[in-house]
Amino acid sequence: MNGADTAWIIVATALVLLMTLPGLALFYGGLVRARNVLSVFMQCYAIACLMSVLWLVIGYSIAFGGGTSGLWGGLDKMFLSGVTADSLSGTLPEVLFFAFQMTFAIITPALIVGAYVERINFGFVMLFSGLWMLICYAPVVHWIWGGGMLADGGIFGETGVRDFAGGIVVHETAGLAALILAVMLGARKDPSKPPHNPGMVMIGAALLWVGWFGFNGGSQLAADGGAAMALTVTHISAATASLSWALWERIKFGKASLVGMVTGTIAGLASITPASGFVGPVEALVIGAVAGILCQEAVVLIRNVLKIDDTLDVFAVHGVGGIFGTIMIAVFGQGSWAAQLGGLAIVGIYTIVVTTVLIFVIKLIVPLRVSAEDETTGLDLTSHGERAYDLTS
Repeated sequence: MNGADTAWIIVATALVLLMTLPGLALFYGGLVRARNVLSVFMQCYAIACLMSVLWLVIGYSIAFGGGTSGLWGGLDKMFLSGVTADSLSGTLPEVLFFAFQMTFAIITPALIVGAYVERINFGFVMLFSGLWMLICYAPVVHWIWGGGMLADGGIFGETGVRDFAGGIVVHETAGLAALILAVMLGARKDPSKPPHNPGMVMIGAALLWVGWFGFNGGSQLAADGGAAMALTVTHISAATASLSWALWERIKFGKASLVGMVTGTIAGLASITPASGFVGPVEALVIGAVAGILCQEAVVLIRNVLKIDDTLDVFAVHGVGGIFGTIMIAVFGQGSWAAQLGGLAIVGIYTIVVTTVLIFVIKLIVPLRVSAEDETTGLDLTSHGERAYDLTS
């Protein structure tokens, strides 16, 4: 065990949890109507709790168990069986590696929340999120990070898929699942999207930005120069994408909005995630500059051209950003084109199939959508019996 590595990953674990609670909850909560903000908080919080338990029970074993299959890790580490305070994973206590990866298993299904806010049944959220994490996310983790079929020595030969912190594992899977859910759920009765609290959105984005240092910097799994470089390029990409988004918005509409600028921040963060362990500051500058414009145009395409109510632009920002960053690894010569594109295709098809099947099956058990009356009243009151604000005063 290395003390410095352990100390850094303890901090990184806390930072990644900060991304969901409260970062993502505030970011998404500020973007919805006032009558739905608590429902978004509840969805993010409940998902964090449920994923933590499921990761302990079986998720970690599926992703990082000792099984020899390239498809999944087996069941030998259910309930952390055989793992003690003295067990090691590289230079880290394995229980710390478990906790760090658990925070990734929390935020990935939580990202999907943005696609279905304001109209989904809470019971469906819980059942879908739990099953999706175990059947879709955890196996993909094994394929790329757990020594499975897409890792080095797998189906793409010695140079496997390069995904430092989750461009494919987190952002592509969550983005595609969000898109499928948005299509199958249908648009809100009123698909206009006035953020009820842009200040809350900015605070949430700022917390996500800070937490992302643990997300990308911690993925080095060591306190060394690689972690420092990952942290630095993460910041450069986020800052550049914020500016390019705002500039592009001003060119097109005459004004740069706060919500737009901070959405650009998230686009830059998602795009640098897979590449953060393989590129330097100049490459990060390029990735961020392109991401701010690319993801903004993806929002326009999905919302205005395809008319899909991916309410908080999960696919356009996270999905497109993660896919773009994964491809840029090959563009900059840090990974093979075959592995990067092949990995995106395999995981993309798997995610679409699993997500679609899960939605059809779970709909037979729990209603997918709330009633029109509940949607009009707002989910805070109808689903949870609470209000965030006194709307009568």
